[in-house]
Amino acid sequence: MDGPVEKPAPSRAERHPEKAHRPDNPIRRKPEWIRVRAPNSPEYAETRRLMRQHGLSTVCEEAACPNIGECWKQKHATFMIMGEICTRACAFCNVATGKPGALNPHEPASIADAVGKLGLEHVVVTSVDRDDLEDGGAAHFAAVIEAIHRAAPGTTVEILTPDFMRKAGAIETVVAARPEVFNHNLETVPRLYPTIRPGARYFTSLRLLSRVKEIDPSRFTKSGLMVGLGETREEILQVMDDLRAADVDFLTVGQYLQPTPKHAPIDRFWTPAEFEELTKLAFAKGFLMVSASPLTRSSYHAGADFARMRAARAAKLA
Repeated sequence: MDGPVEKPAPSRAERHPEKAHRPDNPIRRKPEWIRVRAPNSPEYAETRRLMRQHGLSTVCEEAACPNIGECWKQKHATFMIMGEICTRACAFCNVATGKPGALNPHEPASIADAVGKLGLEHVVVTSVDRDDLEDGGAAHFAAVIEAIHRAAPGTTVEILTPDFMRKAGAIETVVAARPEVFNHNLETVPRLYPTIRPGARYFTSLRLLSRVKEIDPSRFTKSGLMVGLGETREEILQVMDDLRAADVDFLTVGQYLQPTPKHAPIDRFWTPAEFEELTKLAFAKGFLMVSASPLTRSSYHAGADFARMRAARAAKLA
């Protein structure tokens, strides 16, 4: 039997029809501290083959993550469930937008099988936004979490969910499946939401993170921010305070990188020294774990960071 046929990459216009009419924003040259090598390791090729074999999607590919070569060399991948088409049209995101298809009922089992074959100790599962579904995809998230736990009881599961806006009971459904880490990214400061994240609401996202802790105080919660979109240092510090008020355990902060000329432009590149300062300030505010660097992404080094976060909580309780 022939192997799976590689699908041709969709054009920019096909991926982002809602952005086609926008003027181009020139892509700025990256500073040397952000440049990465193109992926070419045997482990990268094997991970890619496994994803195609199971018909799985990864946010590593769909969002054009700069860390894909490093992570896939270590056989670390972030699974993206519920299809490759998002119902939102965020100005920073490279995931395709449009009308999604039906959910794949075999996806939870396929992901659990891939987790076993990759030998993952910690797995990250994210998704597109599915505003077209009555529960926003909450039951599907729960099915994936439960399938992984059954197939690989020693594997810890970290999820990165949509905001489930106006989806009654969705948060409760996902928390009941007991993911070890519940992540939802605020992405940017509230002032920039209308232009950067127009389909979302800052306080809806903040309330989701707070609600997870209300349901189960033992769950680890996590959120992430991008910098370089025009935010100020003071605004970032205020978001940190908001997240601590919601009892969020883990904060990630990374540099925004513009995927195409149709996406939001980069305001500036934050320096490694500025990221170091954000790290120190965030720890001082009480986060158990902080990952802040130019190349930090939500799932970057997620397994090692989860171990550190768990150890930090244990030490705090002791």
